[in-house]
Amino acid sequence: MSSCLIIYKTYVRPHLEYCIQVWSPHLATDILCLEKIQRAATKILPGLKKLAYGDRLKRLGLTTLETRRKRGDLIQTYKILTGKENIESSNFFELSHNAHNLRGHSMKISVKRSRLNVRKFFFSQRVVSQWSSLPETVIAPSTNTFKNRLDKYWTDMGNCFSAHQPTSRLQVQVQVT
Repeated sequence: MSSCLIIYKTYVRPHLEYCIQVWSPHLATDILCLEKIQRAATKILPGLKKLAYGDRLKRLGLTTLETRRKRGDLIQTYKILTGKENIESSNFFELSHNAHNLRGHSMKISVKRSRLNVRKFFFSQRVVSQWSSLPETVIAPSTNTFKNRLDKYWTDMGNCFSAHQPTSRLQVQVQVT
């Protein structure tokens, strides 16, 4: 079972996640199409075929692809805002100047106005609410520390890091059918 999982993680999943911050799907049909690939891959593994998708993910220690995209977005945001990427953060984000908000962290970003639906789903727009809702404890001195704190925060919250829990309206629909 572990060799099949290693093959999936090595050869299939990188293709599903390549440059995901740029082309991340927002249409339900596209999200479902990507998730179907992981569903099929987890069904191939011996002894897991009859289990529900969430149970298979939990057993294998995987998360949904949607959760991985959210995590990747937050990690990329962290790298950009802390200067770990050679990218000017002002090209993507506008730091919030609201001094009255005492909750969360000091690196909150604000939403830039967008008239078109196309702009609403850009990386710099879709990550704002997730990033600004993170607690101060998640902000870290290194990328690996940030990843570990983010995973711990999501696990403690029972939030979208849990593979068994649906993280979107789409996954609720899929699990019901």
